[in-house]
Amino acid sequence: MGRRRARQGAFGPVEGGGAAILLDEDEISILRSLAVQLLELIGPGPGAADADPDPLAEIFTEGPSKPPEDPALARLFPDAYEDTSDASEFRRFTENDLRARKRDDALLMVRSLDRDGSEIELTAQEARQWMGALNDLRLTIGAYLDVSEDDQNGLYQLPDDDERKPMVMAYLWLGSLQESLVEAVTS
Repeated sequence: MGRRRARQGAFGPVEGGGAAILLDEDEISILRSLAVQLLELIGPGPGAADADPDPLAEIFTEGPSKPPEDPALARLFPDAYEDTSDASEFRRFTENDLRARKRDDALLMVRSLDRDGSEIELTAQEARQWMGALNDLRLTIGAYLDVSEDDQNGLYQLPDDDERKPMVMAYLWLGSLQESLVEAVTS
């Protein structure tokens, strides 16, 4: 893929607009586990259980009209409009596609992490999908932690014995990975 600038724990640019990173086994395991959990949360999608799905029916399948009750799913799939009838109509026709894109992003992350070796090298397209998956992971964890933009600084001051500390550490780590990936592909 060209000249690499992979760094341990942070993305570096590669020729062609991609990015590369060196991750240790624990980091790979954590990222993979989080991405698999995200896939489980998002769900398999319409027609996934069908042995021989009708492609035409898939195109015209309408999605849900109500926002999800789970706080993380509600954060991943927010209402697009304040008016509930407009939001319901928009959701019916867009949520299935949005879920499919989020599934594709998380699945690509898992497959990238399953490659041999500790160096993960991404094409420009794969880097965009990783950005989406990292963002979705942060949104999910942030929803469960009830994090808002206003109180993110409080995350740094949690005592070590706080039960939320491991999730906060994952949230902050994902943020640094996301930031280094954005810098790598825009440099």
